[in-house]
Amino acid sequence: MNISTQSTQDPTAASTVLSGNQIEKSISGPSGVLTILHALDIAVPAGEAVAIVGPSGSGKSTLLGILAGLDTPTSGSVHMLGESLTELDEDERARLRAGKVGFVFQSFQLLPGLTALENVMLPLELANAADASDRAMHMLEQVGLADRATHQPLQLSGGEQQRVAIARAFVAQPALLFADEPTGNLDSGTGHKITDLMFSLREQLGSALVLVTHDDKLALRCDRRLQMGDGKLAVV
Repeated sequence: MNISTQSTQDPTAASTVLSGNQIEKSISGPSGVLTILHALDIAVPAGEAVAIVGPSGSGKSTLLGILAGLDTPTSGSVHMLGESLTELDEDERARLRAGKVGFVFQSFQLLPGLTALENVMLPLELANAADASDRAMHMLEQVGLADRATHQPLQLSGGEQQRVAIARAFVAQPALLFADEPTGNLDSGTGHKITDLMFSLREQLGSALVLVTHDDKLALRCDRRLQMGDGKLAVV
């Protein structure tokens, strides 16, 4: 694997949907201050799929959480869809993401008391979208789960739960999608099918994708790969 020292930003991008400038993240521990991320720069153009790879503990998920506005950096700035996340409070960041940003997590993150259909409807309802039920059912049909619409998560297999999570992520036709080890809890065969589904829907909708993974085969399906190591990024 050759790692380039070129910039992890794309200055030629006509439209950047996500960018981070000099992102740092430090935490206080028993031995003093631990710096997890060191002055990182990253830019994601509209429609591009970017994989962030690296070993466990390298800071990949920490970076994704900051880029998504789920966490805040110690210093530096993040811009999403033309707005500065670091100047918004938690509620304002949530409103910015509503209907525009989708998430797929390793642990599925479905609400156990809701049906598959109700879980998929959530992003639409948060964005006050019309016809939420019809649109959610159409997305469940696209992921092959229309017959499981009334089932709750515990009544579904792991692969089915992740398909519901993907339907939820894409139902609002997001400009930007974050995926954190989306096949990590699945067997290889199911994981391959989930990967095909996620990339197929992304291509149909033209969503930008930021994917965190330790799976090189999954990362190779992206347009660009960035290697995380010692809290820094480099182009693979």
